[in-house]
This record gives sequence, C-alpha cells and structure tokens, in this order.
Amino acid sequence: MEQIENLAKQALQQIQECTQMKELNDLRVYYLGKKGPVQELMKNMKNLSPEERPIFGQQVNQLKGQIAETIEQKKEELAMKEMEEKIEKEKIDITLPGRKPVVGNMHPLNLITQELEDLFIGLGYQVIEGNDIVSDEYCFERANIPKDHPARDMQDSLYIDPNWLLRTHTTAIQMKVLEESAPNLPIKVVCPGKVYRRDDDDATHSHQFMQMEGLVIGEHVTLSDLKGTLEFMAKKLFGQDRQIRFRPSFFPFTEPSVEVDVSCHICNGKGCPTCKNTGWIEILGAGEVHPNVLKMAGYDPDKCSGFAFGVGIERVAMLKYGIDDIRHFYTDDLRFLDTFKRYE
Repeated sequence: MEQIENLAKQALQQIQECTQMKELNDLRVYYLGKKGPVQELMKNMKNLSPEERPIFGQQVNQLKGQIAETIEQKKEELAMKEMEEKIEKEKIDITLPGRKPVVGNMHPLNLITQELEDLFIGLGYQVIEGNDIVSDEYCFERANIPKDHPARDMQDSLYIDPNWLLRTHTTAIQMKVLEESAPNLPIKVVCPGKVYRRDDDDATHSHQFMQMEGLVIGEHVTLSDLKGTLEFMAKKLFGQDRQIRFRPSFFPFTEPSVEVDVSCHICNGKGCPTCKNTGWIEILGAGEVHPNVLKMAGYDPDKCSGFAFGVGIERVAMLKYGIDDIRHFYTDDLRFLDTFKRYE
C-alpha cells in the first residue's frame, strides 16, 4: 500500500508539472504502459494472501484510473493554453487602417472630356459620337470646305482611298446630325472624339488628338448666345473670374468666324510666361453656322440660324493642369498618370 501511495504522489506531481503536450504523452506511456510502474505493482499479487489480493488489485486499479483522469485533465489544460498562446500570437488589430487597393485612375484627357460633357448636358445638350472613318463628303463638302481648300491636301489628311479618310475634325459628326434631324429644331449637341491629321509630333502638336465640337441650331440663335455659352464654359473650367474675348477669324463652315481667348488663369490677365505676357490664352475657334452648311443639310437659313465651336481637349488639359508637352498624354508614363491619382 505504501508503494501505491508513493507512486500516486510521484505520478500526480510529475503530471501537474508538465508544460508540453509531448512531455505529458511520455508520462502516460511510462505510467500506464505494459512495462510501466503501475503494471509492475500487479506482479506483487503473487506475494499476497488470497484475502489481500482483491483489496490490493482494487487499489492498483484506482491508481491507474486516477493517473489516467489526471492526465486527461492536464491534457485539456495544456490544449487550452496552447490555443490561447496561438490566438495571442496570431491576433489581428482591427483598429489598424487597411491597405488601400491599387485602383486605376482617369486619364487627364478623359477627365476633361467628362467634365465638358457633364457641363453641356446640364445646359440641355446631347452627347453624340461617330465613326473615326468618314467620307470625304461629310468631312469636307458638307462643312463648306471647297475642293481647293488646303485641308484637302494629302499632307494634312489621312486618306484610306479617294473617298474615305480618318476624320480631321468631329465636324463630320455634326453634319450627320444636321442631316438626320432636318427639319426639326432645335438642335443642341456636343461631339467628342479623336481626330487625325498628317503632322509631326512635338511639344504642342500630334498626328492624333481629341476635340469636342458643339452645335446649336434654332430660331434667332445669335453670336451673343455663343458668347454667353463659351463664357459659362470658361468659368466652369478655369474659375469664376475668367473672361473671354472674340477675335475675327475665318473658318469655311462658319460666318462670321471668331477665335476665342480666355483671360489667363495664372496671372489673372496681368501677363505672364504662360500667356506670353498678353493676359489672354487662345482656347478655341467658333462662329455662326454658314448658310451654305444649313442649306446642304436641308434647312432654310432665312428661318433658322445657329453657332458652332470646337475645343481641343489636349489644349484645355494642358492649360488647366499646367502640362508643357502634349506627348505626355500618349507615352503612358506612370509617373505622369499618377499625378491624377484618385483615392477611394
């Protein structure tokens, strides 16, 4: 009995002192295995009297059960401890800010195009797009550009064959709109898109660039309506302090025709390198729609009139964002594009 008590004391103490699951498993194999000290006690049965053997066997079985139960309790305790340590080690601080996903951003030309579209939609205009490849008739003839006009020269236009070319201006879309809408009035459209010309690429020129042309046809549409529209556009794009001025010019599809300048948003009209010390920056061409254009589309110029204008998207973007080279728009330099990064 003394051996049983000493073994129980020793076993329970060692089990309680365990700190690792492997160490506990080794103790289980040692004490409860076939060659362990508990099993060795059973060999003493032969030295006992018949009366002592049942009592001794009962005591050994109780010891065996006590050791097994204590091991199971310790096993649960160690498992819980390991779980807590793992949770502590792997826990996540949910109060930390998350990593911002890498997202794309709007190209500056798309930003300007979208801004202009939103502006004119708010004024009741429709946004109309067309094909990049157009016929000579709609690109030139319907726009009152005669056969001998310099724009017809192969050095300026990219012809596919004698009758088809890459459009040199989005006026070709306007001519289609005029014809398809005749004789219904009013017409208020803006036509954005790429245009193509034979040109050497440099800091201010490109063989491919973007335009947005506007067209308004109705009764009693005057040059003052054009000025009010363009002044509203200039203020929205460059600031409420901007003013515009008209200078006489010539375009085959408008009469009279004007070049439109906006007061410099850098120096506020005082003169600086951006505006070449004039206080003004040229932004677009415009004018009253030529009567011949109206006639060819099926309208009576004595009963209706209108105005048209053409904005260079790159030109506006360069002025608004302070970009000094048009080639930046087309070289896909991420350092440049990241300047317009949006954060969501």
